[in-house]
Amino acid sequence: MFSMLHPLDEIAPLVCKSGVFGSCRVQYVADPTLRIVFLSAEPSIVMTYDTVQSLHTVWALRRVKPEEQSLVLKFPDQGGTPQHMATSSSLTAHLRSLSKGDSPGGSPFQNYSSIHSQSRSSSSPNLQSRSPTISNMAALSRSHSPALGVHSFSGVHRFNFSSSAQSPRRPSVTHSPNSIANDSFLVPETEPIVPELCIDHLWTETVPSMRSKNSQASKVFISTDLCGQKFLCFLVESQLQLRCVKFQESNDKSQLIFGSVTNIPAKDAAPVEGIDTLLVLEGSGNLVLYSGVVRVGKVFIPGLPAPSLTMSNPMPRPSTPLDSVSTPSKPLNKHLGPLEESVLLSPVPELRDSSKIHDSPYVEDCTFQQLGTFIQALRDPVHNRVTLELSNNTMVRISIPEIATSELVKRCLQGLKAILPKETAVQMLVKWYNAYNAPGGPSYHSEWNLFVTCLMNMMGYNTERLCWTRNLDFEGSLSPVIAPKKARPSETGSDEDWEYLLSSDYHRNFESHPIAKALRLDPLEVSASRDDFSQSLSLDSSTLLFSHIPAIFFVLHLIYEELKLNSLMGEGLRSLVVLLVQLARDLKLEAYMDYYYRDYPALVKTSRQTCIIDQVQTGFMLHPSFFSAEPPSIFQWLSSCLKGEGVQPYPYLPGICERSKLVVLSVALYILGDESAVLNEASHYLYKITSGFTLRDLESLPFGVALPIRDAIYQCREQPSSDWPEAVCLLIGRQDLSKQAWEGSLQKGKSSVGTVPSSDIPSAAESEEDEDGMNDMNEEVMSLIWSEDLRVQEVRRLLQSARPVRVNVVQMPEASDHEYIEEKENRLLQLCQRTMALPVGRGMFTLFSYHPVPTEQLPIPKLNLTGRAPPRNTTVDLNSGNIDVPPNMACWASFHNGVAAGLKIAPASQIDSAWIVYNKPKIAELANEYAGFLMALGLNGHLTKLATLNIHDYLTKGHEMTSIGLLLGVSAAKLGTMDMSITRLLSIHIPALLPPTSTELDVPHNVQVAAVVGIGLVYQGTAHRHTAEVLLAEIGRPPGPEMEYCTDRESYSLASGLALGMVCLGHGSNLIGMSDLNVPEQLYQYMVGGHRRFQAGMHREKHKSPSYQIKEGDTINVDVTCPGATLALAMIYLKTNNRSIADWLKAPDTMYLLDFVKPEFLLLRTLARCLILWDDILPNSKWVNSNVPQIIRENIISLHATELPSSEDLSLETLAQAHVYIIAGACLSLGFRFAGSENLAAFQCLYKYATDFLKCLSAPTASITGLYNLETCLSVLLLALAMVMAGSGNLKVLQLCRFMHKKTGGEMNYGFHLAHHMALGLLFLGGGRYSLSTSNSSIAALLCALYPHFPVHSTDNRYHLQALRHLYVLAAEPRLLTPVDVDTNSPCYALIEVTYKGTQWYGEATEELMAPTLLPELHLLKQIRVKGPRYWELLIDLSKGTTHLQSILSKGGILYVKLRAGQLSYKEDPMGWRSLLAQTVTHRSSEARAFKPEAISAFTSDPALFSFADYFCKPTMDMGQKQEILDLFSSILYECVTQENPEMLPTYIAIDQAVRRLERREMSETFELWQMKLVLEFFSSRSHQERMSRNPTRGLFMNSEFLPVMKCTIDNTLDQWLQAGGDVSLHSYLSGQAPEESQLSMLACFLIYHSVPTPGQLAAGGLEGSRNFSELLLKLRRLHVPVRALLRLAPLLLGNPQAMVL
Repeated sequence: MFSMLHPLDEIAPLVCKSGVFGSCRVQYVADPTLRIVFLSAEPSIVMTYDTVQSLHTVWALRRVKPEEQSLVLKFPDQGGTPQHMATSSSLTAHLRSLSKGDSPGGSPFQNYSSIHSQSRSSSSPNLQSRSPTISNMAALSRSHSPALGVHSFSGVHRFNFSSSAQSPRRPSVTHSPNSIANDSFLVPETEPIVPELCIDHLWTETVPSMRSKNSQASKVFISTDLCGQKFLCFLVESQLQLRCVKFQESNDKSQLIFGSVTNIPAKDAAPVEGIDTLLVLEGSGNLVLYSGVVRVGKVFIPGLPAPSLTMSNPMPRPSTPLDSVSTPSKPLNKHLGPLEESVLLSPVPELRDSSKIHDSPYVEDCTFQQLGTFIQALRDPVHNRVTLELSNNTMVRISIPEIATSELVKRCLQGLKAILPKETAVQMLVKWYNAYNAPGGPSYHSEWNLFVTCLMNMMGYNTERLCWTRNLDFEGSLSPVIAPKKARPSETGSDEDWEYLLSSDYHRNFESHPIAKALRLDPLEVSASRDDFSQSLSLDSSTLLFSHIPAIFFVLHLIYEELKLNSLMGEGLRSLVVLLVQLARDLKLEAYMDYYYRDYPALVKTSRQTCIIDQVQTGFMLHPSFFSAEPPSIFQWLSSCLKGEGVQPYPYLPGICERSKLVVLSVALYILGDESAVLNEASHYLYKITSGFTLRDLESLPFGVALPIRDAIYQCREQPSSDWPEAVCLLIGRQDLSKQAWEGSLQKGKSSVGTVPSSDIPSAAESEEDEDGMNDMNEEVMSLIWSEDLRVQEVRRLLQSARPVRVNVVQMPEASDHEYIEEKENRLLQLCQRTMALPVGRGMFTLFSYHPVPTEQLPIPKLNLTGRAPPRNTTVDLNSGNIDVPPNMACWASFHNGVAAGLKIAPASQIDSAWIVYNKPKIAELANEYAGFLMALGLNGHLTKLATLNIHDYLTKGHEMTSIGLLLGVSAAKLGTMDMSITRLLSIHIPALLPPTSTELDVPHNVQVAAVVGIGLVYQGTAHRHTAEVLLAEIGRPPGPEMEYCTDRESYSLASGLALGMVCLGHGSNLIGMSDLNVPEQLYQYMVGGHRRFQAGMHREKHKSPSYQIKEGDTINVDVTCPGATLALAMIYLKTNNRSIADWLKAPDTMYLLDFVKPEFLLLRTLARCLILWDDILPNSKWVNSNVPQIIRENIISLHATELPSSEDLSLETLAQAHVYIIAGACLSLGFRFAGSENLAAFQCLYKYATDFLKCLSAPTASITGLYNLETCLSVLLLALAMVMAGSGNLKVLQLCRFMHKKTGGEMNYGFHLAHHMALGLLFLGGGRYSLSTSNSSIAALLCALYPHFPVHSTDNRYHLQALRHLYVLAAEPRLLTPVDVDTNSPCYALIEVTYKGTQWYGEATEELMAPTLLPELHLLKQIRVKGPRYWELLIDLSKGTTHLQSILSKGGILYVKLRAGQLSYKEDPMGWRSLLAQTVTHRSSEARAFKPEAISAFTSDPALFSFADYFCKPTMDMGQKQEILDLFSSILYECVTQENPEMLPTYIAIDQAVRRLERREMSETFELWQMKLVLEFFSSRSHQERMSRNPTRGLFMNSEFLPVMKCTIDNTLDQWLQAGGDVSLHSYLSGQAPEESQLSMLACFLIYHSVPTPGQLAAGGLEGSRNFSELLLKLRRLHVPVRALLRLAPLLLGNPQAMVL
């Protein structure tokens, strides 16, 4: 058996761990008699069938443990042992050895062929024949000699056969199973495949007494019964049996325990998962419903009506044929009479779909046909639907009805399931299911009534005799009249009817209905019907649930409490309380009775009929341990919690009291929680809630309960942290955060992420600039960053190379036309030097700005080298042959053009190998651009997707540029990975890395240079010894014999030095294992010269030949080796501050020594020295000048002197050149040190030197220094400036660049243009989205890219390979933070505050930036926050790590922000004078009136609030008394919106409504009063007061005047009631008599509001003899009665009936 974990993986064998009989062995599963019949993911099991044993076995499937893998791989021969030995340790074989004699199973072939040939099903009968030989022959010939197919598996020995014995010519072998053993190892061993999955044995059927062949299960499924017990059911068709095995998890969840088998006679079966049952088709053709193994009842399906009837009848057709088979024209004609059983409780679930039949007028004609005998099979069960296959090939889809549809009944059933023993519960559910789904079962409304009746009956009540259940309405129709149970003979009606109507449920509901109050209807007095009290009813104790009544009562009470927390379940509560009152009365639970009375004073008074439970029988009742005498009350619990009294734990039933649990947890955490925990861990607290709480749930919580949670949310909303989970952010209403969290959790590959949506309408200007390759930039963000001017358009103009240049030459009168044309073409040639240098800068500007469409080629703008001459706009072309044009002039320019186009592709784009190949140009001229395109793909990481095959394909073409681009690209993509395959690829191109005897390959020089740098990139920072050794030797590689290695040696040496530096990057003196190579000393020698060492290593043979073109002798040629060695030292000791190495690099300070060093090398040395002494670099001119040796400082001409001093012994030229180069080197190091930091001091310092050099160029002394040198230094300075200001688009630097762009004559060559436009590109790196990093790796990349020796002409690679100029990409990192308004989804301005960590140069500092802005390097920062007042605050804490911010920046830097209410964005209102709050401050006096509802639009975009303002706050003509309500509403709305919690609006209104209702004395339920009480308690709670004192401005989250007014109103109303005669009823209540009916509601309100204890508690408190108030106070302390209540109770309790007027 094999397994495959993913469709693209290789298949791996399965192993089996069998330790059945003591010995534990692991082996491959290679038992051909096993067939897999069932697989399940949850639980992870496999069921197999042993064809020999006819037994089913269940195995647990899991991943292999490493030790088991090694066991199998150590003894691979285990699988190769002959069949009976191989499996003897497995259970099946153990059993089989008992029956070895009579089964042909011993022969491995037989089973092998039955698995591997197509003959499995067809040949099973003859395979069972006695002569295995013949059957094998048959099988083998049919399976086309499986021996051929076998070799395709590695590890043949796993199959237990040998290929030699396989051929049909040796039939004798197969007679005895053992004879194979000898020749079974003829196949050579191959390495075994590593297994991935392992199976453990769990359960096997017991051996049946009657062994019957082929009892393989045809259908296996897992079914759950109504109480959640699980069964594995398998259908054995040959036996017509469904076998069910019960299984459950062991307590430690580690394994499954299987129980016994139950057989159910069945022809077919299907699980009905939706309602935890299974449907069984019996042999007789009946459909029966089972739950687990308990039979529920038969299923009757109302027959299919005749087609003619269906046509005329709009009712839906219950038969929907699933196949395309049309319904047979002749209906089934087995007619039966109407269904026999139509009793109410007959177990006949009816078809919901066809329930319309019952209502249709045609019912009489519709004959039901019994489909019983015609159902052939059941198939396709989904949720609660199943398809029946009929014998006439039609199919009918039926749905099995649910177990309950109303939420209330579902809750109650769930509770009962949890509390009752499993068997009882199943019986109860089966009874209910049958009652509920009887034919013509109840409709939705009466489901509850039916449930109550059913439940009461099961508890032993006689529902016929019980007054309120008798009148329950089953039809669910709205008419209150139900035909009573006994038929009435008289047609005329009688008084009884009227009484019946008055006592009906409907009438009672109507009486307590608010409308009845509003219409001032007087309640009718019903004469108590005679038989109600005449006899008391007793309960039948033999019923199913009698003994569980207390438990059931308690669960129902908890459900009642749970439903209180959902304001949508009010109806359900009223229904439930009636049942609870009855049970409480019968169980004689006074406390509960009083409790329900206080909740529903109007409902409880109605029914007073008790049923007597015999004392004897009470003993049989099981009182569960958790039953409490005091009713658990969620509101009471919260109230005590808020008041800070000690609270009992609240009872919790898993699965039923979920809401109660959340509310209790949340309030407990928030109110009682330790203060610090709530403040810092608010997110944890909210996160705990979010597991089950959403905003919608919060809306359905009653307002008093929700208040603490809303307060917590309000507190958290102010200062959340950016890394909270999405659910919490949604809960606190910060969409900006939740969207950020959501984007963060998306996979990286989405190309839509990271592009800020920008407007797609092209401007008129764009249509002509279409081809310049810069039109995919994100204009929207750039227009925010540089909003004052058009600098971006200017950059586009400077960098475009796709349109002809303007050649402006004035024709002199003496010049002939031909000379004039030549002059124009020469001028064009000068301009083309500039045009060819532009693409490198354009690549920087458009870096990573585009997501390509996978179906289109990448547009590469063409490089235009023609010109137009004014005034006639004639074309000037270089190819006219009038002047000499260098060959291949544009070759590198088009390479750069390809790179620039390729670098537009963002790293997040989705690109595959096919697309890369698809971009290959058809014409050969474009090959150079494609080469550049490949290099660019490497730099942005996409080249790793290119198939190896294609890479080799490109390299074998031998096109030099393609090879350079490809090698550099692949290396950059695999930066620092030491990837072996890439190393091989590069080594082929580097002779030094090939073995000495290898064939000499003719590799072009530039390709070798690229390969060497590639090695450096792939091994970057690894300090790999062999690589370092070879590269060290290569720096000084002598020119080879004949003409080998003679030209452009400098670039090769430099590349080796750079590569060596990268390999040992920043390792300094800790180069492990390289001390014998003396790297620094050797490099020093290369730098200053001296004797060549003896050439070590394998290449010494090559260098013995005396025949050289170049005679170098024994000394090192410093001109070649110095730059590479200098930079290698700089990179190896980068940032190590190693003084001794740095002193080697000091500029010489005597004239004699200065003459020995090329001035250019002084630049490199100074740069290298400063990079090593990284921490000493300071951004001021004093430091820059400190690098200049004393001799130069004393004798140097100031940069702008007018005449020259003459001097004998000093060469002024040397001094002047040394001076400018040293200054340039120091400035360049300053650029590296502050790259991408926009450091102001560094910028000013560099800018000063740049302007000095500019003046120098025009000074008369320029000739001494040399114009070329000055231009080089100026270019270096410009690059340093651009590095410091990278990505910022600084205007001063842009002006410098533009000035240099315009200079095209004289000394200005291709290299200088390249430098200037690279500076321009760096300045606008990635359109302002990218900046430079100063990590070691970035500095190495920038050293390669900005090497300060620029090419003289466009094909010049002598000193530095041009392709390396693009390595700056490796130093670029996204650092632009763009705030995006979460509501409009467009970029906007936001104020952010950046906090720097303290360093040795400065302490911790904070700076305010207006985003979108480039952030400083992340490792320097401590935190970033979005500051108010306009946007919600948001904190990104970097002390925990920068990954969160990095992921934001890499996805386009989008930071979602949310405007606060009443604020406008900075774009619309830069100064903040137009915001709504600013306007309202002026009219503070009449706040509510001044607030015009129209003004709300500035605050919120919520349509619900708009409509509220429209309908409830706008005054109309005849207002009258409504004006007061309108003002109230307006001020509430204003409050909510300005405080930014509009979700409080419903709370305000609900409070107001509740208080008004109380004033009118219309409270029939005390639910709202409870909420009021909780609100008041919350605001006076200790924790809230503390919070307020800590920060008084925040969290005032209800209007300060509103609550006291409400509280006062409530107090007044209740006190008036007390004085107006309420004290009498209160007195009678306290003394335990029934108060009069009219006062009941107000009395309950009083009791709740003042927390009055029950009479029972008062009696227990011993208040009898109290004389004075103080005694009462002491005694009632224990009952937690507040003092204000005591003041009102005291007169009554002290026996003074006159109320105390307060």
